[in-house]
Amino acid sequence: MPQDLHEEEILGKAYDARLMRRLLRYLKPYWMQVVVAVLVTIAYSGLGPLRPYLTKIAVDSYIETSNASGLFHIILILFGVIIAQALLRYGSAYLTQWIGQKTIFDIRMEIFGHLQTLGVKYFDRNPVGRLVTRVTNDVEALNDLFSSGIVMAFGDVFTIIWILGFMFSLNLTLALVTLTVIPVLDYITMLFRKKVRSSYREIRILIARINAFLQEHISGAIVDQIYNREHKSFGNFDEVNGKLKDANIKSVFYYALFYPGVELTSGLAVGLIIWYGGSHLVPEAFAKLHGGISVGILIAFLQYTEQFFTPIRDLSEKYNILQTAMASSERIFKVVDDKTVVPEPVNPVQVGNIKGKIEFKDVTFAYDDQNYVLKNVSFTANPGETVAIVGATGAGKTSIVNLLLRFYDVSKGGVYIDSHNLKDMSTADLRKSIAVVMQDVFLFSGSVGYNISLGSETIDGDKIKQAAKLIGADNFIDRLPAGYSEDVKERGAAISVGQKQLISFARALAFDPRILVLDEATANIDTETEQVIQQATEKLLKGRTSIVIAHRLSTIQHASKIIVLHKGEIREQGTHRELVALGGIYYRLYQLQYKDQERLAQKVKLKSEALREKI
Repeated sequence: MPQDLHEEEILGKAYDARLMRRLLRYLKPYWMQVVVAVLVTIAYSGLGPLRPYLTKIAVDSYIETSNASGLFHIILILFGVIIAQALLRYGSAYLTQWIGQKTIFDIRMEIFGHLQTLGVKYFDRNPVGRLVTRVTNDVEALNDLFSSGIVMAFGDVFTIIWILGFMFSLNLTLALVTLTVIPVLDYITMLFRKKVRSSYREIRILIARINAFLQEHISGAIVDQIYNREHKSFGNFDEVNGKLKDANIKSVFYYALFYPGVELTSGLAVGLIIWYGGSHLVPEAFAKLHGGISVGILIAFLQYTEQFFTPIRDLSEKYNILQTAMASSERIFKVVDDKTVVPEPVNPVQVGNIKGKIEFKDVTFAYDDQNYVLKNVSFTANPGETVAIVGATGAGKTSIVNLLLRFYDVSKGGVYIDSHNLKDMSTADLRKSIAVVMQDVFLFSGSVGYNISLGSETIDGDKIKQAAKLIGADNFIDRLPAGYSEDVKERGAAISVGQKQLISFARALAFDPRILVLDEATANIDTETEQVIQQATEKLLKGRTSIVIAHRLSTIQHASKIIVLHKGEIREQGTHRELVALGGIYYRLYQLQYKDQERLAQKVKLKSEALREKI
């Protein structure tokens, strides 16, 4: 099971001011809504503590004096406060969720847009599952921060401030007595944060391991079944899943202790209020003249105590949200800050209509800047020529394609199209003139027609059908229930390998490129489909510069030039006949592929002749 979990294991600090400042920048476009949300939340948080104060007035000023009219007015005011509090709470919740969703939308768009610009080298070292997690799970963690974290934390803090303000205004001594429990509450909270953070770290590590395990074993489910490893995989998953369960239970245990601890502290505060307030209880009139604690003040303090500990509990939840957001933002910004891109020229050359001349001049290249996969490679493909490249696995054939498309830059030397160095051309101008048919065809979710046009506005339905017909793909497409509108499902699961390849060829033809690259495009298809493609590619290659990489030498015998690569170097160049006559590497490859076929053909011929003689 993959253990590359260094990102998940490093959680960083529970609060990082640098990361928080950067996150707050995403709120800048919505600063007016944020200000309104904060003001609404502050007003809402103030109405709650106002209700005990009104209760104190009702008890001391109207209930004790049996003033029914005044009591009725207080009840109306209390009812109005409740209505206003409900409306403000609605406004606060709606605004914060609106801000959160807008911000998350912007962050997701920024990450995806950045991923679109990153070079292939970045994706070589970062698994797809990890990047998907960044755009989904990690961004969703920020949603909690923006929608219910920052603004709501303001509300909790101001609720505490409002409560303290009312308490001190009512009775300074009783307020100080009530706050004597704060050191106990502070110790419980500190201990809770320490334990929960340790538990949270363990949970994040185990979640990452489960994600990696699931990605690997769901993708490799067929291999597990072939080799009867289902029970083994189930046992491994049971182990890591059990550890996650235990870690979550540990976290729940700390929460289960924390909340009763807060309730116990709240109960202690209530006891102190009743003890001190009850022993100093005096009538309202005497309390006004000589000080003391009235019944209304005592009731108000009991209500304030209940209200005071609610935002304390809420802030502990906000702490968890904050810690999650800090860990997620660190991983997100690591993606956003990555500069693994192919640099664009400051002043790109205007190439106009590309004729298709390709030149590799003393090209040396290494993926890791150390182990060179191409060494001093030089060749030319003139407009309209078909240049085939052959060689053993690892010889550097696909690397030539990667350099031609400028997925990577050469280490030494240069690659030119129509005498223009690729580094001086914009990648958009370069790639719009090149089409590639790969060995492993990728189909997007959508219709067959969409996978041929890729949504290009310049390729209409007629052009799609024309390309499919020329390539021979129309034969199977017309047999599909919905024809060109048939849904290919995820990764083309309902379509055979040969049919995928035909769609890929039709796609390349529909874009009408000046340069065509076939990277072992017929390696995974049957002989019959290969013959269909071979007939179509003769038309497709005509008038285009083509680079053909193939293992099957039968597909390249008519190439204008064949280049033989061996360990990153060009060992032989020439036509099929010239290379066979040379008797070198190409000849040996030719012999390996055709010796058995020639022997079989000879045996068939001898048997046929012997049968004719008997007849």
